[in-house]
Amino acid sequence: MARLYLIRHGKPAAVWGGDDDDPGLDEAGQAQARAARDWLMALPPGERPDKVVSSPLRRCRETAEPTAAALGVTVEIDARVGEIPTPSGLATEDRGPWLRKAFAGTWAEIDGDLDYDAWRGEITGSLAARGKTAVFSHYVATNAVVSHLRGDPKVLSFRPDHASITVLETDGAKLNLVQLGREAATSVL
Repeated sequence: MARLYLIRHGKPAAVWGGDDDDPGLDEAGQAQARAARDWLMALPPGERPDKVVSSPLRRCRETAEPTAAALGVTVEIDARVGEIPTPSGLATEDRGPWLRKAFAGTWAEIDGDLDYDAWRGEITGSLAARGKTAVFSHYVATNAVVSHLRGDPKVLSFRPDHASITVLETDGAKLNLVQLGREAATSVL
């Protein structure tokens, strides 16, 4: 079984729902990206990732870049590990309340024009097909994978901190949870 690492992006320069809908990392986030790189590069060669995948959003790409540079690879962008899709027609200012309501319920109860329970299965399936990879993603996407693997219908089943590294294993078809990453002491905001 190959090890796969699911890393939440580092601390962004702005929070979701703010004026910048695709912020990069602040100074703390840049330090977190370097710390994630150092942790991954300290792994034994057989466990170290040989590919780097990122959500298209800037905060994930910037968190992935130090690891990709250290491995000498290019960051592969994969929208499947991106942020949770917002219902069509939802105003930017309504995204925060929509997401807070989603956090309080189950995947099947999320309001929107998408089957969010199926969405979490798609993310998990996309990861299972990968080999030794570092995947840089988001809070909700990480919850999608962890809750799916645990058989937990709740949206919020884990509070990954910025640059938290969750360890998974895959045989190319099945994905297993090995170890949760560090949890945040405060909420996602």
